[in-house]
Amino acid sequence: MKRYIKIIIPAGIILVLGLIIYPRYHKWAREHVNHITATEDHPINCSSCHLYIKQPPLVAKIVNARYYSPVNLTVSNDGKFLYVVAEDGNSILVINTEKNKVAEEIPVGIHPHSVIIDRKGEKAYVSNQWSDNVSVIDLKTNEVIDTVNSGGGPAGLMLSSDEKSLYIVNSFTSDISVVDLSSGEEIKRLTAGNNPTGIGKSPDGSFLYVTSRRTLSAPYGDTIRCELTGISDDNKRIYERRDIKSAYMIENVEFTPSGDLAIFPLIRPKNNVPTVQVERGWMMTEGIGIVENKLSGRTIQLLLDEPNAYYADPFDIAISHDGKRAFVSHAGVDKITVIDLDAVRKLISSIPDDKLEMYANHLGISSGIVIKRIPTGANPKGMALSPDGKILYVAEHLQDRIAVINTETLETEGTIHLGGSGRITVARHGRRLLNNAGGTFQTQYSCYTCHPDTHEDGLTYNMASKDMGRNMTNTQSLRNIGDTPPYKWNGKNQSVYKQDGMRFSTVLTRNEAFSYKDLDALTAYIMSGIPNPPNLTYNPNGELTEAQKRGKEIFERTHDKKGFEIPVTNRCVTCHPAPYFTNKKPAGVGTLAATDDSILFDTPHLNNIFASPPYLHDGRAATLEEIWTIYGKTEEHGSVNDLTKIELNELVEYLKSLRDPAYENKNERKIHQASILHKK
Repeated sequence: MKRYIKIIIPAGIILVLGLIIYPRYHKWAREHVNHITATEDHPINCSSCHLYIKQPPLVAKIVNARYYSPVNLTVSNDGKFLYVVAEDGNSILVINTEKNKVAEEIPVGIHPHSVIIDRKGEKAYVSNQWSDNVSVIDLKTNEVIDTVNSGGGPAGLMLSSDEKSLYIVNSFTSDISVVDLSSGEEIKRLTAGNNPTGIGKSPDGSFLYVTSRRTLSAPYGDTIRCELTGISDDNKRIYERRDIKSAYMIENVEFTPSGDLAIFPLIRPKNNVPTVQVERGWMMTEGIGIVENKLSGRTIQLLLDEPNAYYADPFDIAISHDGKRAFVSHAGVDKITVIDLDAVRKLISSIPDDKLEMYANHLGISSGIVIKRIPTGANPKGMALSPDGKILYVAEHLQDRIAVINTETLETEGTIHLGGSGRITVARHGRRLLNNAGGTFQTQYSCYTCHPDTHEDGLTYNMASKDMGRNMTNTQSLRNIGDTPPYKWNGKNQSVYKQDGMRFSTVLTRNEAFSYKDLDALTAYIMSGIPNPPNLTYNPNGELTEAQKRGKEIFERTHDKKGFEIPVTNRCVTCHPAPYFTNKKPAGVGTLAATDDSILFDTPHLNNIFASPPYLHDGRAATLEEIWTIYGKTEEHGSVNDLTKIELNELVEYLKSLRDPAYENKNERKIHQASILHKK
């Protein structure tokens, strides 16, 4: 016993001293990173700044924390239970609304998105985006009793009016699965807009609308547009494809109880304006779209912003049971906007057709239709009303709790904590910063606005500083970028610190640069490994298809089909070597436009490239094929002119198979295989 005491006492003393000294040292160590030094090439492997980045397993257990990150939710038919989708917990949290406490946690698939309940209150359906399936839960036992396969990245869910079919909105494959619930088999696959997510059903159950986040393909400078897809519930066919012009990031849609209006939040980006306009603070506007539900009903857009205050990243909408109020969550500013729908009805009835565009850009409209802005916790997303309509539940995504709002007083009555870590790690703080518009000019946009889900928005922007109309650039994904410097299309910034430093802060936000703490936290989140969805074109057995193998041979070849050596600079593998498929060097590959300034371009990584259209620096190529069929005639961007159409297709198939190197890890590979094979 004495021997153990001799060991325990010194160890305890060392531990206590460590707990006292470490925070003080670490605070001091991080202070050498500030808005000045951060603009230089700060070493990304600096241990004093990044002890929480890519930690050894033991350190990770101590430093990291578990979060649930609620994204969507629904209320039981009797109002006694709240079912919360825990995106990072890969589970459904069952909350007792009388006690406002989590009663149970139900494991589901990977990265769940939405949950709905049938009319009898017997079953719940949960979409699992990274598993390509839907979990069916028995609400009596709170157990998963079945799994329904879907298309890629299932998001929004809706039952048919007779509840014999389930509509599954597949965000990754841009289509809708119609599943026969008696057999569990897909009976129809309908095409949708680009990256669809939300779905809403008319009160009479006759038709549905499906929203889309990304715009349809269009040349730079053309008016962007998203698609609102109308589906007849009777015959399960598409009857309408409605263009929502000059808008994107349409996450959700809701009908009024009378069915006179269908309303959806949206963003109106100013991606076509030159940077000089951005520097003046004109970048994004946020509002709602309205479809008049009548024969030849119009589509009307109204801004929710004010002249000196913008409400970034609108996500969800809920409409009161009497149809008099609408609630819109703004994830970027931690607010809920309350809208007077009677005022909206009166306003739109007076708008002539030739004035619709003017009203869509009118910042003074909100003063006549907005009742109140209700503050929330960090990053509010999904919302749900209680059966009696007196309570609005709001998922505070990065706060790990649910806000409880009284719909009569429009005040927050309380919050429901989900039980995740109460400690905010540095990386978690960085994630909040990335999703918050608080540092931008008039809170117009957050990093998330252009990088939804830490990915990219598919838009091309004029980022050419004072040179109007030159060097348009396609938004790049944030996934994997911690391992693939340099940054910006011109490769000017050698570190994430420099990329997010002084110029980024002062030019794009028009506010002060990030403090050293915030910049360090943002970098920590980006460098900690932003997860990539599994590449579901990759075989579950971990091997390439025969076509992909032939494409790999083309990708790695050194000689053309006639036996002539391909110049080293014209070989695909020269600039795009594994495992990240970039040599991290600038290059010129003959893709400069006639109006571009003459520069070399940073070689982008190719992992999950299938999920990042459009392509090339200015987004000219709508597909991977177009890179060579239309824009690769000079052979500078890979030697392909000797390939047949089939061989080029095989090269493209190989490129689509490239995935996050993390999945080469044995454990990660198991997760990937399970996601494809639809296993629990």
